Amino acid sequence: MTDIAELESQASELELAKFDHSDAWELGTSIREGALQAGLRVAIDIRRASGAVLFRASFPGLTADLEDWIDRKSALAFRFEESSALVTERMASFGLPEGSTGWLDPARYVLAGGAVPIKVTGAGVVAVVTVSGASSAEDHALIVEGIRTLKAA
Repeated sequence: MTDIAELESQASELELAKFDHSDAWELGTSIREGALQAGLRVAIDIRRASGAVLFRASFPGLTADLEDWIDRKSALAFRFEESSALVTERMASFGLPEGSTGWLDPARYVLAGGAVPIKVTGAGVVAVVTVSGASSAEDHALIVEGIRTLKAA
């Protein structure tokens, strides 16, 4: 995975000026296109803290297990208001054994990359985008590239 300093740098780089339903659609479809180009089969979810789903897509052949991964990754990103990759790397730097969730309830949270909070300047976290189905690093990279594409539009 990426190191902590790089993940922290990404977090500030990815802050948006606004984020609405149209932006969620653009972001989700951009991530889907990136996954297609990379030959990755993933599920994509963008939701608000209230649970309102702004975008959802899944490639054929994926299992229902990914629903659980999406829920637990997004819960981690909402709880810490940081990417799940960054939280996972910080936990590892504290010596938490691989596969452990420490004090976090493993039924509710998972330490794995692939969920990034959508932060809007002046508003804070307004949503979380989650990708699951590839490796943690690939899931995270798809989101980062998607947000960069959205910002550049």
